[in-house]
Amino acid sequence: MYASLIRQERYGEPINAFRTEVVDVPPVQPGQVLIKVMAAGVNYNNVWAALGSPLDVIAARQKSGATEDFHIGGSDLSGIVWAVGEGARGVKPGDEVVALACRWDESAEDIRLGADPVTSSSLRVWGYEENYGSFAQFAVVDDYMCHPKPARLSWAAASCYMATAATAYRQLFGWHPHTVRPGDPVLIWGGAGGLGSIAIQLVRHAGGIPVAVVSSEERREFCMQLGAQGCIDRRDFDHWGRLPDTSDEQAMSAWLSGARAFGRRFWEVLGERRAPRIVLEHSGADTIPTSMYLCDNAGMVVICGGTTGYNGDIDLRFLWMRQKRLQGSHVASLREAREVTRLIDQGAIDPCLSRTFGFEEIGLAHQLLRENRHPAGNMAVLVNAEE
Repeated sequence: MYASLIRQERYGEPINAFRTEVVDVPPVQPGQVLIKVMAAGVNYNNVWAALGSPLDVIAARQKSGATEDFHIGGSDLSGIVWAVGEGARGVKPGDEVVALACRWDESAEDIRLGADPVTSSSLRVWGYEENYGSFAQFAVVDDYMCHPKPARLSWAAASCYMATAATAYRQLFGWHPHTVRPGDPVLIWGGAGGLGSIAIQLVRHAGGIPVAVVSSEERREFCMQLGAQGCIDRRDFDHWGRLPDTSDEQAMSAWLSGARAFGRRFWEVLGERRAPRIVLEHSGADTIPTSMYLCDNAGMVVICGGTTGYNGDIDLRFLWMRQKRLQGSHVASLREAREVTRLIDQGAIDPCLSRTFGFEEIGLAHQLLRENRHPAGNMAVLVNAEE
């Protein structure tokens, strides 16, 4: 099959790291499904794979016994079930499906003892930690990873939403009692991105009040069209980055001045002096100090990534004295993936497909993502589909 491969000697900028090569179709094991990939989604995890940082995914797998010296990325797909392995359940050849990129060992001890599989120590992200992702003509997944393709969507639109939509859904509705309720103000970082564009719609669908953070007038307009109450342009502020040492009174005073100004802007956009009950985070180092400061008393900052860095500084006084919650969230459960897929199938949530690339443009798509020059919403790549 044709596949877009990353090799260690090409680690670096994504536009140079991806190359089309011919490799064998991976074997189908018991309980697995072979999918003819029609289209694939583009996510930030394979920017990291292309760079070889913060994890050399090829070396990590080889350390665990893998023999392949290449990486086939892609953690989102739409496609047709081509074959099923012995004992595979819930799908049959000819079914049109999308996939959730969560793979785990169903016999793992923590799962057998009752853990949500998505929290299992055996969890791996298919198409990033796991090889043979969706940037190939065929992909092999476990049967439980498959969900019915929303019938109203094109192959490209169906391929682009699952990773971002399911992740946002879990962040907003998976951490009781901090689930979005009618009237809840919610601050959404990167509102025009794949995650943020879905989150705005989910918050509005639940009756909450989404306020998006953006970096351009064009992205502000995009978020407003999706239902944001209003937007904050992060370029109007300069206090981003690591939190100063709390013993440095001058530096802390300057940081607090910036954080308070951001908070006042939130009030202006919201139209009242209320803090966000939930803050949807993914940018990490640059913004987590402001998120923890701004979050309402007994509210939650829920984070699923660290695109600006992994050092998350917070003033612990805001955490314990105001009884806030800092919650990590990673991908989604099967139930959450199915529920958000139903919302998309019903037309309640738009997958926000912004641009569709050809197969030879996979590197370009990831380069645009790395440089924050990608269009608002989610992006897709045609594989076997022609449109």
